[in-house]
Amino acid sequence: MTEYVVGYLKALKDPESMAAYRAQAKEALAQHGGEILLPPTAPERLEGGADTPKAFVLLRFPDGDAAKAWLADPALKEVHALRHAGADLTFFLLQRAA
Repeated sequence: MTEYVVGYLKALKDPESMAAYRAQAKEALAQHGGEILLPPTAPERLEGGADTPKAFVLLRFPDGDAAKAWLADPALKEVHALRHAGADLTFFLLQRAA
């Protein structure tokens, strides 16, 4: 069952690292059936008082296990390191109730 991952970008730390990450991100996601549905996009607050992130990104995977495998894949360690160096970014897996 298709599952979604939302990325919450709190801060950009190193634009060069993020540029290098973006150059590899699509291929890295595809290795686990993932794709970018919404590239990093600045949100517009409509209601509430939570901190507004710099951007959100929306990813789609065939299932939650594929999303977890993407993050845990040792072959992608260097790609993930670029993201970690480049941004303060948190990912959330949105799983549907069975």
